[in-house]
Amino acid sequence: MRKGIVGIVGISFFFALIWGGALAAAEPELKGVFVQGGLIVGRTEPGAQVQIDGQEIKVGDYGHFVFGIGRDDVGYVTVQVRSQAQEWQESFAIQPREFDIQRVDGLPQQTVTPDPETQARIREDNARIGAARNVVSDRFDFAGDFEWPAQGRITGVYGSQRILNGVPGAIHWGLDIAAPTGTPVYAPAGGEVRLIAPDMVLSGGTIIIDHGHEVFSSFLHLHAIHVQEGQIVQAGDRIGEIGATGRATGPHLDWRMNWRDVRVDPWLLLEHMEDLED
Repeated sequence: MRKGIVGIVGISFFFALIWGGALAAAEPELKGVFVQGGLIVGRTEPGAQVQIDGQEIKVGDYGHFVFGIGRDDVGYVTVQVRSQAQEWQESFAIQPREFDIQRVDGLPQQTVTPDPETQARIREDNARIGAARNVVSDRFDFAGDFEWPAQGRITGVYGSQRILNGVPGAIHWGLDIAAPTGTPVYAPAGGEVRLIAPDMVLSGGTIIIDHGHEVFSSFLHLHAIHVQEGQIVQAGDRIGEIGATGRATGPHLDWRMNWRDVRVDPWLLLEHMEDLED
């Protein structure tokens, strides 16, 4: 059983009614796991207002909404839905997880302790990434199923503390899939390509896809990119190839996901119940 998932096998992936069925007044459908790193997808009556812990979030024309739970969030998440007919509110306990400590050696030292020039390039890269994510689109691709973006061996997981060349580094936010350079990378869900960059300092070849309502996927360390900014992709479309560009010791895909500034765990969105029982 994968570390960090212990204790959530028994949590239902579905709450309230069957996804896509008839809706009771104000009461939403909720799909996901209320766990650190989880992404919760909801659907309510069109025109309803939804608040998460008192903060209003976007509701689509068909009633879809989404929100994320951070790695270090604790306590409860309170979901409140107001419609013309009535108000519904419920609090859900956030399930805690244990996270790995991972040592990574052999990285280019300038990416671990960058000089001033490299630091300036990293700031420029981060500004481009922030601008690409500064979009609130009406897309609701996030409401569908997510697919594996590549085939390979899992070598890194969400939320782990990394020791880089012996120096404590930042939290690792992605799912690492190792495979030979040139292995195809596919869109795990539909969306619009918001950023392509072939040579960012840390992430190398990079793609960012907008799945709607401030949910974004990022694909890092790519050897080749096969899409353009503004292009609409569907789940399963080839978007690039695995590589070892940027801060990497070998060819792999680092797939990351955000809701707003909340980093969530892509692994939780995949069909992998058989993995939970290994």
